[in-house]
Amino acid sequence: MMHQEIIHSLTQWIDQNLDKSLSIDEVAAKSGYSKWHLQRMFRTVTKQTLGGYIRERRLTLAAEALRQTQRPVFDIAMEYGYDSQQTFSRVFRRQYAQTPTAWRNAMRRQAIQRPRRVNFDCGENMTGFSPRTPGEYCPVR
Repeated sequence: MMHQEIIHSLTQWIDQNLDKSLSIDEVAAKSGYSKWHLQRMFRTVTKQTLGGYIRERRLTLAAEALRQTQRPVFDIAMEYGYDSQQTFSRVFRRQYAQTPTAWRNAMRRQAIQRPRRVNFDCGENMTGFSPRTPGEYCPVR
């Protein structure tokens, strides 16, 4: 249980510092454990390597930036620590089975085709109704 708390705290710190260069040595120093012990503990708790976690989180945040902004792919690649746009595109394609630009365009088309619903909560101000979950509609009185 203690290992889970340590790793949870460490992943929060990592997530807050993904914009910086994070080496396994730096993360180990932050944790206070040896590099070897930290990596073993991290893998036991998360079922993935420390380096894999960092790479996955950066790629996920880069994908979100592609979806939510108009920023150039190059700028996003540099922000999330990739050496070049080509490296970023290769890694991105391996994970998402398409180039960053194709993925961005697909996400935009998907957002246009799926209109957004306004969610109303029937449960808080009305008696007899339980809190809604996404996709449910309030009954008409």
